[in-house]
Amino acid sequence: MCGERPCRAGKGFTLIEVLVGLTIVAIALMAALRAVGSLTETSQSLRARTFAQWSAENRLAQIRVQSEFPGIGRRRYDCSQAEVALVCQEDVYATPNASFRRVEMSVFEAPAGQRVARLVGFATNLP
Repeated sequence: MCGERPCRAGKGFTLIEVLVGLTIVAIALMAALRAVGSLTETSQSLRARTFAQWSAENRLAQIRVQSEFPGIGRRRYDCSQAEVALVCQEDVYATPNASFRRVEMSVFEAPAGQRVARLVGFATNLP
């Protein structure tokens, strides 16, 4: 006995133990939140790259299907898809064979100006 009343064994947690536990939980939650944010950013980037690749492929397919023989030079135009702001740049170069043109498609994110896709194809002037 401790004095006039019986001694009790310490049950429960001390304030220090609770604070250490809360600190560990807070650090774990911050790491999880950062991982989710990184995953979201990666997902948005992949989505933009996919739409950019589709834009470039669409233009090269259009040249092929419509049998276009584009003029030599550079052309820029808006090619946004699904609320993703994109700008396409079409560079057409001469080749040693006058019946062929090299078409280089570059797609950029509109606000940032960073290239997200590049595709090269050829246009012909053959019957």
